[in-house]
Amino acid sequence: MEGASFGAGRAGGAIDPVDFLKQPQTLLRVTTWIFSIVVFGSIVNECYVNKDSQHPELLCIFNENESACSYGIAVGLIAFFGCIFFFVVDLYFQQISSVKDRKRAVLLDLGFSGFLAFLWFVAFCFLANQWQRTTLTRGFSQGADAARAAITFSFFSIIIWVVLALRALQRYRLGTDMSLFATEQFGTDPSASYPGYPGGSGVESTETYQSPPFTETLEPNPKGYQVPAY
Repeated sequence: MEGASFGAGRAGGAIDPVDFLKQPQTLLRVTTWIFSIVVFGSIVNECYVNKDSQHPELLCIFNENESACSYGIAVGLIAFFGCIFFFVVDLYFQQISSVKDRKRAVLLDLGFSGFLAFLWFVAFCFLANQWQRTTLTRGFSQGADAARAAITFSFFSIIIWVVLALRALQRYRLGTDMSLFATEQFGTDPSASYPGYPGGSGVESTETYQSPPFTETLEPNPKGYQVPAY
């Protein structure tokens, strides 16, 4: 990763939307954002079904455990809005001029990504365990594909959020190297002085040059002085 601080360029740089969308971190956020939609969308739309014709009420397909469906929906929504928030943070990260604010943003990304990876791990284990205990009736079989999709994309979400946490950790380690800031404006020598203001264009014009005063009246051999012969 290259950049002036925490993996980004100098503050105030122009935002290139094309380059931003091509960044691996942006692609990962968009991917996990889609996965979160698949998980909570599948549970909300197809994982509440009638067990059979004798039970008209809607039951959670995961072993009739309402907690399993509620937890899957909650984690999916948290990941959905979290991806949107950090997508915006990544977009304007280069505009943050304060190094402390950049550090806070990277630490927040690191903590949130690690926390979501843990939540998705719990969701995957919880849903998979309840699905194994589920007795497929005729009504439950209609939502079986949606239940499997929720479990599968929960597992994929674990991997992506772990990768995002590792990338945030790498950005944090890069930002803590303060030599990146010191070499931008000052030399490596501790005794080096501050750079001064430029005194002009740096090019001297020969047309405005004037000879030193009184040089025209000087004689090559002043009176009373003889050049010794060697």
